[in-house]
Amino acid sequence: MDLIEQTREYVLEVLADEPSTHDMPHIERVEDVCMRIRDKEGGDELVLRLAALLHDVGIVKEHQEGGDHAQYSAEIAKEFLTVAGANKDVIEHVTACIRSHRFSRGLEAQTLEAKILQDADRIDALGAVGIFRSLVSMGALRALKSTIGTVKETSMNAYTEDPIEGFYEYMEKKPFKILERLNTGTAREIAKERLKLMQLYLNALQEETCYIK
Repeated sequence: MDLIEQTREYVLEVLADEPSTHDMPHIERVEDVCMRIRDKEGGDELVLRLAALLHDVGIVKEHQEGGDHAQYSAEIAKEFLTVAGANKDVIEHVTACIRSHRFSRGLEAQTLEAKILQDADRIDALGAVGIFRSLVSMGALRALKSTIGTVKETSMNAYTEDPIEGFYEYMEKKPFKILERLNTGTAREIAKERLKLMQLYLNALQEETCYIK
């Protein structure tokens, strides 16, 4: 089994019980978008695929303990890739990409591959799938708070008394700010199309709920 497929099976096992939207479908969408961006922008395919596959493996630990899943994921990725026999330079590059991928941390990507991973991960928060993920994630975070007491401080909108109000807060905080924080032209083209749909949805929701800013 080659390293990519070995990694894919490992991540599938780690995220099997992931309750929010950092699940295997998200991982594979990010991987696909990374490859789509790479087709036009370049970049090392092995590093990109490994970074995409492993970028959220620390999310379960974040749910349990709080903290930063990007840092947890980098540590777990390093351990896994070392045991798997990956090249040391590849491991360092992959873990650097993972550390900087998270939107809320605001870290600057230092390599083309890190920029592409950032872009692909952020694009998965846009469009129809972005709306779906935000709502599922809010529900999961509310459930985690009520069951094990975990509160994600970077997603306080999830805990509002009125979930619709929390959704509006999320939309103002993240999706419509993503475009200005993308690194590549290819990602910006994808994002613009997805944001059109999000704006249509938001307009309709505001009309139906009589929401006034």
